[in-house]
Amino acid sequence: MRYIYFLAGIFLLHCVADAQDSTFIRGADISAAQQIENAGGVWKLNGSPHDLLDIFKQSGANYIRLRLWHSPSDGYCGLDSTATFAEKVKAEGFKFLLDIHYSDTWADPGHQTKPAAWANLSFADLTDSVYSYTKNVITVLKAHNAIPDMVQIGNEITSGMLWPDGKLNGSTGWSNFAALLKAGIQGVKDVDTTIRIMIHIDKGGDNSASRWFFDNLTAQGVSFDVIGLSYYPWWQGTLPALQNNMNDLAVRYNKKIVVAETAYPWTLGWNDNAANIVGDSSQLLPDYPATVDGQRNFLYSLIQTVSSIPGNNGMGFFYWEPDWISASQFGSPWENVTLFDFSGEALNSISVFNSTPVGVLSSSASPHSFSLYQNYPNPFNPSTNIEYRIPNTEFVTLEVYDVLGREVAALVNERKLPGTYDVEWNASSLSSGVYFYRLQAGSFTETKKLLLIK
Repeated sequence: MRYIYFLAGIFLLHCVADAQDSTFIRGADISAAQQIENAGGVWKLNGSPHDLLDIFKQSGANYIRLRLWHSPSDGYCGLDSTATFAEKVKAEGFKFLLDIHYSDTWADPGHQTKPAAWANLSFADLTDSVYSYTKNVITVLKAHNAIPDMVQIGNEITSGMLWPDGKLNGSTGWSNFAALLKAGIQGVKDVDTTIRIMIHIDKGGDNSASRWFFDNLTAQGVSFDVIGLSYYPWWQGTLPALQNNMNDLAVRYNKKIVVAETAYPWTLGWNDNAANIVGDSSQLLPDYPATVDGQRNFLYSLIQTVSSIPGNNGMGFFYWEPDWISASQFGSPWENVTLFDFSGEALNSISVFNSTPVGVLSSSASPHSFSLYQNYPNPFNPSTNIEYRIPNTEFVTLEVYDVLGREVAALVNERKLPGTYDVEWNASSLSSGVYFYRLQAGSFTETKKLLLIK
C-alpha cells in the first residue's frame, strides 16, 4: 500500500512540475551561435560534439532569445540569418523571444545608434520606418514558420533608443521615445496580436531608476505586457536588491517580470587573448564563488527569486550567451561566463534549466539551504550524477524508484556533515524508462524525475 501512496505522490509531483514547466521561462540567448560555429567552435555533451540546440533541449531549456540588427556589416544577427536560425529554434519546439536592437550593431544604455539607412530621416519618417521595418520583420519570420512568442522593442532602452531622436533628455525626450516605441509595437500587433511585448531595461537591482523609467513610460500611454530586466551582479547589485525591485515593479505596474539577461562565472581563468569582462573576485557575490558549483547555485537562487515574485508574476529568466566559447577564429571575452568549459564541454551547471521552482526564497535566505539538484546528464546512459546540498548534519537517504514505486537503488543511507555531495548512479542493469530519485535529510524531502535511454 505504501508503494501506491508513494506512486500517487510522484504522479502529483510530475503533473505539477509539468504545469510549471509549461509557463516558467528557462531561456538562453544564443545569438552568437552561428558565428561561433562558423569560426570553428564546437559544443560537446559527455565528450561528443552536439548540436547546440539539442544540448539546451536535453538540459531542459524551453525558450531561445535571438537579437536582431538592422544591417550588420558581416550579416550575423541580420534578418536573413536570424530568420533561418529562428526557424530551426521553433522546429525544435522552443519558444522564441526576438530582441530587436533598432541598430546595425550593439544597442545598450550607452549606445543607441540609429541604423545607417535611417541616419538622415526626419522624425516623422523615422517613426514610419520603425513601424514598417518591425512589421516586415514579423512578416518575414511568420513566413519562415518562426513567429516570435515575445518581442522586445529595443534592447536595454533605459536611456531611450534611436539617438538623438529618441534619447531621454530635453523636453521632448519622453514623447519622442514613446512615439517610436508605439510605432514598433504597432508593427508587431498588425501581424499577430497574440505576440507579447517586452520593454527591457538594465536596472535589475535599482528600484528607484526602474520606477522612474516605468512611471514615465506608463504616463505616455505605452501599452506592453512584460518588464524585462538585465541582472549581472557586477553591474546590477545583489540578489536581495533584484528581488526587492522585481517585487515592487510587479505590484506597482501589474506586469509580468522576466530577467531578460543574466550570467555568472564558473572560473576567473582565461583561455584566449580576448580580455574577459569578468575576471576579478570583487565582481562576485558573497557565497557564490567563481566555480561550477558557485555558478549553478547562483542560477538556482535566481530561479527561486524570480519564482517568488508576488501574484505569480515571475515569468522566468534568460542566460545571456552561455554558448560564447572561444573559437579558433573568434575570441571570447565571455569564455569564463559560459555554461561550457574551455574545451566546449557542457558544465554541470547547465542542469539548472531542468530545475523547477520549488518554493519562495526570501531576500534574507541563506544560499546554504537544502537542495536536490537535477541529475546530469539527463537523459542518460548508463551513468548519471546526482548532487544535493545540506546545511546541517543530518541522516541522509537518497533512493531511486521506478514508476511503480519500487525501490531500485539505495545510493545514500548514512549521517552526513553539512556540504554539497555528488553521487554517481550506474543504471546498466536496468531497462530504459522514467525513474524517480528522492532525497530525505531530516525533515527535508524532495523528489525529481530522471530518464534512462539505452
